[in-house]
Amino acid sequence: MAREFNFDGLVGPSHHYGGLSFGNVASEQHEGEASNPRQAALQGLEKMRALHDLGVPQGVFPPHFRPELSLARRMGFEGTDDAVLAQVAREQPLLLAACYSASSMWTANAATVCPSADSEDQRVHFTPANLQNKIHRSIEPPTTARILRAIFRDEARFAHHQPLPSTAALGDEGAANHTRFAPAPGQPGVHLFVFGESAAEPWSPKPKIFPARQTKEASGAIQRLHRIPTDRVVLAQQNPEVIDNGVFHNDVISVGHRDVFLHHELAFLDRDATIGALSERYERVTGQPLRRIEVPKSAVPVGTAVATYLFNSQLVTRPDGQVALIAPKECEESERVRTFIRSLVDGDAPIDEVHYFDVRQSMHGGGGPACLRLRVELTDEEEAAIPAGVVFSEALHQTLAAWVQRHYRESIRPQDLADPGLMRESQTALDELTQLLGIGDIYPFQRPA
Repeated sequence: MAREFNFDGLVGPSHHYGGLSFGNVASEQHEGEASNPRQAALQGLEKMRALHDLGVPQGVFPPHFRPELSLARRMGFEGTDDAVLAQVAREQPLLLAACYSASSMWTANAATVCPSADSEDQRVHFTPANLQNKIHRSIEPPTTARILRAIFRDEARFAHHQPLPSTAALGDEGAANHTRFAPAPGQPGVHLFVFGESAAEPWSPKPKIFPARQTKEASGAIQRLHRIPTDRVVLAQQNPEVIDNGVFHNDVISVGHRDVFLHHELAFLDRDATIGALSERYERVTGQPLRRIEVPKSAVPVGTAVATYLFNSQLVTRPDGQVALIAPKECEESERVRTFIRSLVDGDAPIDEVHYFDVRQSMHGGGGPACLRLRVELTDEEEAAIPAGVVFSEALHQTLAAWVQRHYRESIRPQDLADPGLMRESQTALDELTQLLGIGDIYPFQRPA
């Protein structure tokens, strides 16, 4: 027996709109606006609670501590934390925004995961993404690795790999560019790795405006590290044109779950070859056809898909077998997208219901419902090996909501990042959080110098 958990990233106390992610349209559009960290965290918790109530297993992935002043110190700033904070605020406010980034809440980028049903050594494999393309995200891998090891600590069942070397040739953005298809948890599946460019094939098509963050070489390395048989893998290139339209990760243009694949007509550079290979391998491995829903550009143009994050919805299966689409409110507010979703639910598509969620605080930073979760398939024995404190429950929801109300600010503007009080508030909050979740000391400030 196995279940697929959604480990949702708990939004951190320093959630703000720094506009740090070139190529992410929403991030750039909302740069400098006032954020509401308290509301952001509560919106995320409400989504966790609602999916838990639908019968979908949920886990909590704690935020990273911010500011990450080691970044500033590596760039020549010296002195106490307060002194470094003040100097960076005066001289390089964009660097300060990067040090304070709460982007770790988008755990779809935290790592790539392979379940034990597919790995040759029958362990669950984790590789933290190096996220080398953006400075504010490149500081995440060490803490992500500690969190993963703190939650999935049994080495007999869980294999942890180092992030790939931090170089453009091995750019890795985690599960946002990886989708696994299988009839049900615990059964063998097929893995789709999507890349934006190949370092070894510089002549291949590339986007002209925005960067391609995932490389073919990185995806291939993850496959080897996770010991996934080659005949269970499809490597596909993302359409460079959609990257230039704001599709910075594959999960902004397609989403898959079990045997259902919802994707845009223009998602892939070679659509026919990608769909053909994926369908053939899935049917050969599972003995069943892949249920595919292709969204034509005439129904939902790429710009509309990016603005509403239709494909950054989650697909989940309820205990009764019903497949639900977990979509952002922006999809409901777009008549075009709402009408299309309704046609899926009312028609023959393998989607039975839709639930719309307000995660606007996350959306304004460029992350929808699917960005907020890392999927981890666990057998009963593997589930028993993780700390009970990270498994979502109604009691944990109440505890974490009260914790957020105690510690989070209602508003943060860029100038507030210079306040050393925010740093100390965050430290107090996260020190308490590790005790609530029972995961031990994962933050540097909790360890002896």
